Amino acid sequence: MFFKLTEGCDFLFNQLREDIACVKDRDPAARSAIEILLLYPGLKAIRLHRIANKLYKKKMFFAARWVSQRASKKTGIEIHPAVTIGKRFFIDHGTGVVIGETAVIGDDVTVYQGVTLGGTGKDTGKRHPTIGNNVMIGAGAKVLGPLNIGDNTRIAAGAVVLNDIPPNSTAVGVPAHVVKRDGVRVNDLDQVHIPDPVAQEIARLESQIEELKTQIKQEEK
Repeated sequence: MFFKLTEGCDFLFNQLREDIACVKDRDPAARSAIEILLLYPGLKAIRLHRIANKLYKKKMFFAARWVSQRASKKTGIEIHPAVTIGKRFFIDHGTGVVIGETAVIGDDVTVYQGVTLGGTGKDTGKRHPTIGNNVMIGAGAKVLGPLNIGDNTRIAAGAVVLNDIPPNSTAVGVPAHVVKRDGVRVNDLDQVHIPDPVAQEIARLESQIEELKTQIKQEEK
């Protein structure tokens, strides 16, 4: 049964070659193709995922999950075998990356360690994100639900994305919001100087308390 997998060997090899080349382009620490092939956990996870995905499409579900779980154990990166991944996908460092079953990832996407492309637990069917082309998702970011991330978008480290993000955008914060669109800053926020929602709420309450104190004093007069 396994010999049928050889039908797509050339395609898998060409994808692997592209994956190695994209790591060399995006990671200044990468010294050689052999180093990337043998020592980069992100590449190993992607390589094994492509095999698992091929098995999954042939309805060899147990074998597909066996390959994906083996990859997770070896790399710390968990990708469901049903996930659709485009060309030149780069997982940098990679520890703690989790990608759910119905996620779709376009071409030339980069994700960093701790990224989750997951579900909210509220949806059925399509439960995970669709990521466009040339997207970068920063370390620790969580993209949750059947939402869409547009092409050429950047998701800041630590962001929690719960809604669609349009193309050519930069999104930051919890929950994430767009601070730059088509090269134009939407407001003057950046990844460091993000308003603290708790502090903002406390300030609002303090302002209301002061207003009430003023009203009480006026009534006492």
